[in-house]
Amino acid sequence: MIKEGEFVILYGGRKANYFLQYKPGQKFSSHLGEIVFPEELEYGKILVSHTGHKFLVLRPSLSDMILNIKRQTTIMYPKDIGYLILETGLREGSIVAEVGSGSGALTTVLASIVGERGKVHSFERREDFHKLAIENIKKYGISNRVKFYLRDVAQEGFGIQGVEVIFVDVPEPWEIVRWAKEALIGGGFWASLSPNVEQVRKTVTELLNQGFVLVRTVEILERELLVRESGTRPKETMISHTGYLTVARKVSD
Repeated sequence: MIKEGEFVILYGGRKANYFLQYKPGQKFSSHLGEIVFPEELEYGKILVSHTGHKFLVLRPSLSDMILNIKRQTTIMYPKDIGYLILETGLREGSIVAEVGSGSGALTTVLASIVGERGKVHSFERREDFHKLAIENIKKYGISNRVKFYLRDVAQEGFGIQGVEVIFVDVPEPWEIVRWAKEALIGGGFWASLSPNVEQVRKTVTELLNQGFVLVRTVEILERELLVRESGTRPKETMISHTGYLTVARKVSD
């Protein structure tokens, strides 16, 4: 059964895809009619609006959760997050840090993966972003897995050690590298996203200067296919450049 407060996808077609918080008895209206959530509800069920339109009740994916998060900033896209997670070996029980809480989108994914046995240390230097990230993580019910810091890491460092992976999404990631070296365990991973090649050059240079190895930068493009009986072809639009992804590993002195 879906618990009150959990999120659902109410899917009535490609142009009727809604991300909602479940509450028994709550009414939801769209151009396809009104629906009243029943007292008991399970994922996979069908709800019928007063106009007779059928909606599927689906479990949200992590992509759904981050793309529908309340935000004041740009967020890291699923295609980029997925690559960085695989490249850094993030898993249940991991101790990780992120610099740039933003709206809490990446925080949501990290906290979901590390689970109850892991911990996410999330650093943000802007108070408005800091408060929004806390609000969003609380709404998703995973606050116990995250510790938030209102702190400028570039100036003050992390103040913690024993971190396995550090994710960086700020305009000047190269200013974080020396602090990351102190906070990471031996063999720990650096992962950053930068929209411009000039940022990448400075970051990679500093990573190499600080003794990081296996430094690699990639760009990932995503293009969906339209699969139809009349013919299959790529969509006219795509998610192209969102950022350059840099990963590296710390070696102990």
